[in-house]
Formats: sequence, structure tokens, C-alpha cells
Amino acid sequence: MKCTYNNVYLYNGDCRDVFNGIDSESIDLLVTDCPYKTISGGSTTIIGGIFANKDVKQGRMFKHNNIEFSEWLPEVYRVLKQGTHAYIMVNERNIAKLQAEAEKCGFKFVNILIWDKNTVTPNRYYMKQTEYILMLRKGPARTINNPGTSNVIKVKNIVGNKTHPTEKPVELLKVLIENGSSRGDTVLDPFMGTGSTGEACIQTGRKFIGIEIDREYYNIAENRLGLEVMV
Repeated sequence: MKCTYNNVYLYNGDCRDVFNGIDSESIDLLVTDCPYKTISGGSTTIIGGIFANKDVKQGRMFKHNNIEFSEWLPEVYRVLKQGTHAYIMVNERNIAKLQAEAEKCGFKFVNILIWDKNTVTPNRYYMKQTEYILMLRKGPARTINNPGTSNVIKVKNIVGNKTHPTEKPVELLKVLIENGSSRGDTVLDPFMGTGSTGEACIQTGRKFIGIEIDREYYNIAENRLGLEVMV
């Protein structure tokens, strides 16, 4: 584990193992872009780019995403405090399965948010301009900090210079963090990639716990978040 003066704690490892060291009901908010199946059958080589990658054609975006929702959602539920929220980014193919697995753990459905990213992703049917965020709660209902926020969040996507293939804009993550937590709270991202959620936490005065299994992405997150102390 490493930490900084900014109350950032990063782990390079499998979240299924790291969860063992996180206390029950110690986390104030979950924000994550989790691994999930990306496609189902058919050739995607006509699209090119990332969709021509052999792993993507087999439904895997990355080499380390062989993990089911049921393997980590119960642990997320355990470590979250009562009356807290979870924001999980997911595609349209997997949202129903994710919600079903989450409800098995005890989560309650709150909302489906839409990210209008102002860019389109190639697709053989319709160009995709939006992504989805499943909002869940643990325990009693609690109003978000800014209930005037639209469920369609318009934040421009990152175009070029991404440090991770599915990197999300910090401004998008700040909307979720500021609505779902208070300054000084602890935010968890068990699939942090290159640390966008951590950067959003630093900018909004939250503590951050991030887990990433891929060493290359973890190293980028270390540098990005200015880690300087090993403990």
C-alpha cells in the first residue's frame, strides 16, 4: 500500500484479495468503471480500431477483466456504510445483470444516469453517444447533495491523450463524488485504472482508496496522483 499527503491509498493487486484488508462499513461512496463483457458474437473487424482487437472480439476489453459481478459486489456492500451510494459505470448489455447481482447483495436501485459524452463510438447499428451509470444505495434512502442535477450528465469525453482505453473525464467523476459524499469522506474505486477517480477526489477534498490489478495502469496512477510515501 502507498499513500500521499492527499489521503490517497493505492493498491496494486486483485480487488478480491485487497478487500480482505478493508474494514466493514468504512467507506462513504463507491465510484467505479468495472470490467464487464463488451460484445456478444459477430465480427467487429469492419469497425476497426480497438474493436478489431482479439480480446475485445471475445468480449474482453482488457487482459485482466475475467471477473464476475458476483465476485466483488458482496464485498462492496460489506465495506460501504449504511445510507451510502454506489455509482457503477456499465454498458447497456450488462446493466440488467449488474442490477440483479447488486440487489442479491442487499443494494437498492436508485437511478440510471446517462453520460452524454459529446463523442460517438463506432457501431454497426447506431453510433453510441452515451454511457450508463447504475446508481445504488445501501440502507436508508438519502438525498444527493445537489438534487437539481439532471440524470443526463453532459461532460465532454477525453479525445486523444488517454492514459487508459476507457478513461473517464475527471469532471464527470466530480459530479458523482460531490453529490454522493462530503469533504473528508472516503471514496473507493476497486477498478481505478489510471486514477481518474483519485484525481477527482483530491480536487474535491475527499480521501481515496484505489485498487488496480494491471501494473502498467497502476504505475500511471501512482505518478498521476503524486504518491511519495510507502507504508
